[in-house]
Amino acid sequence: MAKSRGKEIERRGNLLRQARWAGLSAGDPVIINLEKERRATYVFVAHVENMATGETWVEVRGGRKGEQKDRSFRPDVIFPATARRGSKIVGPSFAEAPQLPLR
Repeated sequence: MAKSRGKEIERRGNLLRQARWAGLSAGDPVIINLEKERRATYVFVAHVENMATGETWVEVRGGRKGEQKDRSFRPDVIFPATARRGSKIVGPSFAEAPQLPLR
């Protein structure tokens, strides 16, 4: 892994994999705003970009109670753990409003 500007970056062929993205670090809790995934618990693993095609996705780990599956989702369905209000998700996703620290 190479370090660049404080971010852990791993390149494998055309894939650029970052352990930090939009204010998230590996292990931070996130919510997936999809019908079947809202009740599951996930943590952020990495943001991945295919440099050849421009496609991006977010890798997470978790699932329903007792599961620890590795999954990938579009960035626009990844929300902060604090975005859950009952059964609803409120506020913007990390893709729309990164939670970057103030300097």
